[in-house]
Amino acid sequence: MSPAEPTSCSAPAKLRADARRNRDKLVETAAASFAEKGGEASLEDIARQAGVGIGTLYRHFPTREHLVEAVYRRELEGLAEAAADLAATHPPDVALEEWTRRFVGYMATKRGMANSLRILMTSNSALFAEGAGLVRGALDGLLQTASSQGFVRKDIETTDLLHALSSIYSIPDSPEWRQRAHRLIGLLMDGLRALK
Repeated sequence: MSPAEPTSCSAPAKLRADARRNRDKLVETAAASFAEKGGEASLEDIARQAGVGIGTLYRHFPTREHLVEAVYRRELEGLAEAAADLAATHPPDVALEEWTRRFVGYMATKRGMANSLRILMTSNSALFAEGAGLVRGALDGLLQTASSQGFVRKDIETTDLLHALSSIYSIPDSPEWRQRAHRLIGLLMDGLRALK
């Protein structure tokens, strides 16, 4: 696929139930594989772990970039949904912290798709604008609620927190990356929580 070639991973509207399950399983398996193995995740291994043949994978996702786009969309939508779920079931500061920890999982998956995402960025900038909007909206809602109710400092803006979270992405890749990222989230939340 040339970088200028548009991609679209939207699921066909009328997939049979078994085809929909296969597609969903491929996306779920790919997300875990990209987070664990990064760019070394092979499409053959993803298909095998999903319990389908490589032909099935290619019927749903003609290129690696099509699969990456589907995983990227899934991760973003999951973050947006998690914000609402966490806000409904946890105190505001805990909801914010749990969401930032899920954001670390999103970053791990994104790191594993970095090369393909760079290709997609040249052909589908709307995808990244949409994604940035989803992340910002989810985080903004959690932060504003926690701030207005006195759980976190009132002088922190969503952009500040996004920059702090983005810096975690730049930690050098190593086996300890995820542990270090979670330690930094703890440190960040300690700084965010309002002094009682």
